[in-house]
Formats: sequence, C-alpha cells, structure tokens
Amino acid sequence: MYKSIKRLLDILIAGIALIILSPILIPVILILLVTGEREVFYFQKRIGYLNKTFDIYKFATMLKNSPNIGTGAITLRNDPRVTPFGKFLRMSKINELPQIINVLKGDMSIVGPRPLMQVSFDVYNEEVKQKIYLSKPGITGIGSVVFRDEEKIVSEAADPKEAYENIIYPYKGQLELWYLENASVLTDFKIIFLTGWSILFPNHTLTAKLFKNLPPRSF
Repeated sequence: MYKSIKRLLDILIAGIALIILSPILIPVILILLVTGEREVFYFQKRIGYLNKTFDIYKFATMLKNSPNIGTGAITLRNDPRVTPFGKFLRMSKINELPQIINVLKGDMSIVGPRPLMQVSFDVYNEEVKQKIYLSKPGITGIGSVVFRDEEKIVSEAADPKEAYENIIYPYKGQLELWYLENASVLTDFKIIFLTGWSILFPNHTLTAKLFKNLPPRSF
C-alpha cells in the first residue's frame, strides 16, 4: 500500500513541481545554453532500484571531462572544475531539479537513498549494497538532509577520499538502512520539509528533533 501511495504522490508532486518551477527552469536552461560549455543537461550512469543502472538528469555544472580530472568522482568546495554559474546551481541545489524527469519516468522517487555512481556505491559494505536500493533512489533523502553540506566536510579533510570512505559513507549507509526500516508517507514528508528548510536555514538543528531515533554519529 505504501509503495502505491508513494508512486502516486511522486507523480503528483513531480508534475506540480515541473509547472511551479518552470519560471526557474526555463531561465536556467537559457543561461546554460550561452555560458560555460553550452551544455544544458548532464547525464550520468547511477545505481538505482534493485541495483540496476539508469541515466540520471542534472543541470550541467562542471567541465565535460571532469570525471577524468583532479579528484574524479569527489567534488570539493570551490572545485576548479565547476563553472561559475554551476557553482550557484550546486549551492542552491537547483542542479538537482531535472531529476523530476527521472521521477516521472519511474527511475526515481522524490524521497529515497541518493543514486550513486558505481565507484561510490562500491565503498559501501555488503549489507548496505544488498539492501539500500530495495527502495527507489530519491531526489532527496535522509542522507542528503544530514549531509547537506557534504562538499564542505570533504574539503576540510586532510584526505578527501579517506573522509568519504571512513567517515561519510559508513554513516550514510547506516542512515539509508534506517530509512528502509522507517519509511512511511509521514517520514517522506518530514524529509521533504527538511530539504526545503535546509536551503533557507542551512545551520538549523531540526533534523534531530524530527527524527529522534537516527543512528548515533561518531564524528
């Protein structure tokens, strides 16, 4: 029942969002057409439902050859591979909005674990790999809310790769397993609310108040 309701809500929310956000989406598309490398969308293979791959939609924010330059799959704060307009899109999370198309197609949900590239997915332990995508990946999720400033955390680490492998991904894995056990319409609406709240008030502390049973942090 929950999955059926979730799919109906996904289609409804994504459809309404596409209409409401068109005054933002259309200017962004026009700006991307005349700036940077004149690429509007960035398509990338991600791990999705039941560990099957799909093409994720994003607004282009980085140089075309970025995966083969510098830190590869890891994006740092003030990363030189990010275009000037792309930096704004990433900070505001507008670059994620084209994933509304993925939701309408059924590749993704509004709320769920973030879809990862294979290289990042492989960092998870076997339990997380087997379970995480029993739920469709989402535009936002509990991992995204808790790590809302992930690039800053990684940028401040002495070794960005080590920070991902030993700090961020172990805890993200726990969070995503928590979501599978606690998934509900109410949980999803709380995560959607916190996602919007985080954009307006980045330093808020509401997450721990709304979700009192989250896995404890060790950092």
